[in-house]
Amino acid sequence: MAKEVAVKIKLQAHGGKATPAPPIGPALGQHGVNIGQFVSQFNERTKELNGTIVPVVISVYKDKSFTFEVKSPPAAVLLKQAAEIAKGSGVPNKEKVGEITHQQLRKITETKFKDLNAYDLEQAEKIIKGTARSMGIEIVTRES
Repeated sequence: MAKEVAVKIKLQAHGGKATPAPPIGPALGQHGVNIGQFVSQFNERTKELNGTIVPVVISVYKDKSFTFEVKSPPAAVLLKQAAEIAKGSGVPNKEKVGEITHQQLRKITETKFKDLNAYDLEQAEKIIKGTARSMGIEIVTRES
C-alpha cells in the first residue's frame, strides 16, 4: 500500500550547497520533516551542479517521511551562465546584454528537454529562444 502524501513543496536551492537556512528550513520545518536529513541527501544528489540554482519538488508523507525529485536548472540560469552575464536586460527589445551560439542553445535545450512541455527538440528550442529573447540575449552564428 502506497503512503499518503500530506503535502508537496516546491523550492529552489543551490546544488550541492544547500543549508537549513531559509528558504529550506522554514518550508520543511512547518511540515515536521527532518531538515538535516533532507539537506544532506539533496547535497549528495546535486553535488555535480556546484552552486547552480536547482528546483526541487519534495513530497512529504503523513508519517513525516519524504521523497524528492530534482529538476533541471531554470532556463534563465543556464542562459546567463552560457552568455556569461550577471542578469538579463531591463529592456530586452532595445538593449542586448549578451549572446550565445546555436551550439550553446542546443546544449541548454537538451538539458531542459525533460522538464519542458514539448514533443521534440525543435519545439523545445523555440521555448528556450523565447526565454533568451526576453532576457536580451541574442543567438548568433559563429564561423570557426
